[in-house]
Amino acid sequence: MSFAGRPLAVLGLLLGLLFAVLAPAQALADPTFPALSGRVVDEGRLLSPEAETALSARLASLETDTGAQLVVVTLAGLQGYEIEDYGYRLGRHWGIGPAETDKGVLLIVAPEERKVRIEVGYGLEPVLTDALSSQIIQTDILPAFRVGGFERGINAGVDAIDSQLRLDPEAAEARVAAVADEEAEFPVGPMIVVALVFLFILIGLVRAAKAGGRKRRGGVGPILVWTALDALSRSGGGRSGGGFSGGSFGGGGGFSGGGGSFGGGGASGGW
Repeated sequence: MSFAGRPLAVLGLLLGLLFAVLAPAQALADPTFPALSGRVVDEGRLLSPEAETALSARLASLETDTGAQLVVVTLAGLQGYEIEDYGYRLGRHWGIGPAETDKGVLLIVAPEERKVRIEVGYGLEPVLTDALSSQIIQTDILPAFRVGGFERGINAGVDAIDSQLRLDPEAAEARVAAVADEEAEFPVGPMIVVALVFLFILIGLVRAAKAGGRKRRGGVGPILVWTALDALSRSGGGRSGGGFSGGSFGGGGGFSGGGGSFGGGGASGGW
């Protein structure tokens, strides 16, 4: 099994799995999600009406031209969840992207927690990789966010995603490859860390068994377990299995998700 292409993402997921197993249990209520009212859902009130209208038109044009469905959502809060967990759940709850292609993307901004995430559907993971998503966040979005320029940062992020999704396949692959060159080789150090992670997980499971196998509720443990296993299986090449998919919201007219699937691809950042 090859770890090339997504080594840091896999390592991060494994570390998250370790914390989920060993950290004290933290019961969280199931998150509530804003209504999918359009291509821009500004629950966090970061956009002017004019900016929201212009952004919605751009996202509609992107979908018409490429078949990819990009939704921008700003949140009032993450309700105690990590943005990776909340974003994953939101993507499958809304079902962003067509079910046939899984070409869905969420640009999520949580100003209360000072977090941003690009959540990528299965169908766009080859052209909007974890590494490229991280580069877009760090280079295009966060500089503006750090000085309070939320409209500017959101538009810059949309610009970068839009540009990548409109490239012809060869150009898109070349850009992905250029970013991936920085982490193409999985170094020995992280491999040792991965081995230690599994060792500590084993120790934690043994301790839990000795304590009577108490069940944990809530938190990010189950989702991190599934995502880590999914990332490991797909690191060997290709998509296997179906992941989770959201339902279609197309019955009532207006904008809707198309039932696209998400497997935890993307990247996050903070300011």
